[in-house]
Amino acid sequence: MKHTGWETVSSERHFANAHLEVVTDHVQTPSRSQPRTWTIVHRKAAVIIAPMTRDGKIVLIRQERIPICQSIWEMPSGQIDSVPGGADLGYPSETIEQVALRELREEAGYELAKDGELIALGYYFSSPGFTDERGYFFLARPVQRRKEPQGREEAESILDCREFTVEQIRRMIAENDIRDANTLGICATLSARGLLSLARR
Repeated sequence: MKHTGWETVSSERHFANAHLEVVTDHVQTPSRSQPRTWTIVHRKAAVIIAPMTRDGKIVLIRQERIPICQSIWEMPSGQIDSVPGGADLGYPSETIEQVALRELREEAGYELAKDGELIALGYYFSSPGFTDERGYFFLARPVQRRKEPQGREEAESILDCREFTVEQIRRMIAENDIRDANTLGICATLSARGLLSLARR
């Protein structure tokens, strides 16, 4: 989505697959007289879910991440797959909320309890210096384990899934055991909204 005063004068595509597109754009900005040239990675938007149990614990998954050659603790998340005009072509279309609940089921094996709620917390840009990717934050509470086993995608390498107390989460952030930007960002948002207290006790 472009804002008033921003115009892409020209664009050259270098690479594209199902997950991303690399382009060099010449962009006219509101503050400059001449267009700027920038290489940009276009990525689908994503959802990031903070699952909270009835007793206030947070569910994290431990996932292998190939680009960094590490396994790290994260909130469940996933890209939003959408087909332009998909509903008209007979494709099932999901809302962002439905995607969030599906990722909660598939990645963590949890679901909202019958009295649960999914709270939208806004969105953020993951790395606006080179990509337009944005992540939509959600708090799901209370959640409970699903009785049926979750069906994970073959591309995912989720090694573990555990419930952590808020104090454990705080300590993991302080000791750099949580290094995932999605997780750090949603924890900051939850704390700022008074939905999670990360103050040292």
